Amino acid sequence: MRNRVLGLLGSLCLWSCTPYTELSEEPCPPIGTELTYANFGAGFMNTYCQGCHGSQSTDRAGAPGDFIFDTVTQIRLHRARIYVRAAGPNTSMPPGPVDPPRSERDQLAEWLACNSP
Repeated sequence: MRNRVLGLLGSLCLWSCTPYTELSEEPCPPIGTELTYANFGAGFMNTYCQGCHGSQSTDRAGAPGDFIFDTVTQIRLHRARIYVRAAGPNTSMPPGPVDPPRSERDQLAEWLACNSP
């Protein structure tokens, strides 16, 4: 029984103790970014986030009510949290089945690091 409990605790820690990268660790490139809300952010959010984080979503799948990403202003308000969950190497969102490829997660990281122009 003891080994079973220790194994369960170890598995839980692997799931919840996984390190993540924070927005403060992602510098905006010195020359800035060519990514904008119009040419990147809106499409990324519509494709991967709005199903749960849109104000008109009928099934938010447990997404907190104050995490609405309908506008660039709302996205900027939550950009550090979006980064931790979905940008660069961080992959806990979206919960699937369609996940953004790493190249798009890297673009999201850059866009967020440059204050989501």
